Amino acid sequence: MRNVFFIVGPTATGKSELAADVARAIGAEIVNADAFQIYRGLDLLTAKPDAATLVKAPHHLLGTMPIFEEMNAEKFRREALRVIEEIHAREKLAIIVGGSGLYIKALTHGLSAASAPDPKLRAELDELTLEQLRSRLVDLDPKIAGKIDMKNRRRIVRALEICLATGKTVAAVADRGPRPPVAATPDGVFVFRNREELHARINQRVEAMFEKGVIEEVRAIAEVGATAAKTIGLREIREHLEGKTSISQCIAAIQQGTRRYAKRQLTWFRHQTSFEQLNLSLLTHEEAAEGISQRASLVAKG
Repeated sequence: MRNVFFIVGPTATGKSELAADVARAIGAEIVNADAFQIYRGLDLLTAKPDAATLVKAPHHLLGTMPIFEEMNAEKFRREALRVIEEIHAREKLAIIVGGSGLYIKALTHGLSAASAPDPKLRAELDELTLEQLRSRLVDLDPKIAGKIDMKNRRRIVRALEICLATGKTVAAVADRGPRPPVAATPDGVFVFRNREELHARINQRVEAMFEKGVIEEVRAIAEVGATAAKTIGLREIREHLEGKTSISQCIAAIQQGTRRYAKRQLTWFRHQTSFEQLNLSLLTHEEAAEGISQRASLVAKG
C-alpha cells in the first residue's frame, strides 16, 4: 500500500497554502491534482502556488505538461502513480492536492480497463451518421452491438472508441480488469468555506490576477490543446483582447464562472468522497494545518 493523503476541495479555499504547510511540518511531498495547473504557462490564470508556497515542500505535476497536449484522468493517473512511487521510495508521504474530481477519483477509486477517449478519434466518429456508426460497430464487435441500445449515439461511439483504440472487443477489454485505486482505503480531508467567504475569496483572487498581469499572460499564449482551452477565464480574456468586452465585463464573467465551478466542485466532493469534512471558515490557518498534519502523520506511519 502506498503512503498517500488527500487534501481536496473547491477552488480558492486555500488548499495549496495549507498543503504546503502540512507537507513542511511532516516532511511530505505534494502531488498536484488540478487539471489546469498541470500545464506549463498560464500560471496566473490557473492560480498556481506562488514562490513562497513552493519553497515550503517539493511539488510534483505542477507546470509539467505542454499546454497543447491533451490530458485526461488515465494520463493523470499514470503520471501520478509514477511520482507517488518515487516519493514512496524516498520514504516520504505523498499528499495529493487538488479540486479536479475525476483526477482525484482516478486515484481513490481507480478506473475501468476501457481506454480513455481519444479526442482525434472522437472527432472522426462525430463526423459519421448514426447508420454509419452502427454498421462499423457491427463489423468490429457484433456481440456488443447486440447488447447496447443502437439508437444511443453516445454509447455506440464509446464502444467504437474502445474497439478502435485497443484492437479488441469491449468484452475482451473488460476482462483485463479495472485499474486499481492508489490505496485500499484512501484517507484525507475535504476542505471548504462558508459560501459568502468563498465567493469573496474568488472575487478577490480574480481581481488580483488582473493586477498581476493575467491579460499579458494570455496574450503571450498561442496554441492550446482542447483540455487547456477549458481553463476558466481563457475564453473571456481572449474575447476582451478582441474588443468584444470591457475589462470590467471580463473580470465579472470570470468571477461568475469561477463561482459556478466552485459550486460544482462542492457538490461533487460531498457526494463522491468520504473524506473528513473541514470548514476552514471556522478555523485559523494554523489550527487547520496542525489538525491535518496530525492526521496525515498517522497515515505516513502506516
